[in-house]
Amino acid sequence: MSTEASREKFKAFLAEKGLRVTNQRLAIFDAAFAQDDHFTAEELLAHARVLDESVSRATIYRTLPIMTGSAILREIDIGKNNKYYAPCRDNRSQQAQVICLDCDKIFEINAPFMEWYGSTVSSKLGMTPVSQRLQVSAHCNAFQTTGHCSHHN
Repeated sequence: MSTEASREKFKAFLAEKGLRVTNQRLAIFDAAFAQDDHFTAEELLAHARVLDESVSRATIYRTLPIMTGSAILREIDIGKNNKYYAPCRDNRSQQAQVICLDCDKIFEINAPFMEWYGSTVSSKLGMTPVSQRLQVSAHCNAFQTTGHCSHHN
């Protein structure tokens, strides 16, 4: 889905929920979709404030659930204090996540087998899958030998 289509989907979702389309929410949207990598709420706040200095921390934390609820943003929980987010730019819903435990970098790879697996195990129970995820935590081999994680920026 293009950024413009995602913007229209976000606006429609806001209207459907009876919420206003504000400059701050649009700045948050623009900041999120300008990111090439996963980001935290605090990182998004810094990027959004560059676009609109009136964006508050509270607005970020109120807008993130709206964006994830509208399926334009994915929330990624790696089991630590921060949740990470990434824009849904395409229809690749079957992805596995590999998290580097040495630097917390999140890698996403296509995992088309997940759809088959989810359908197979759910159908055995007379159910239909709604969502699923595969998340692998791993250590960087280079870090283990040299003390430097090759994925750390």
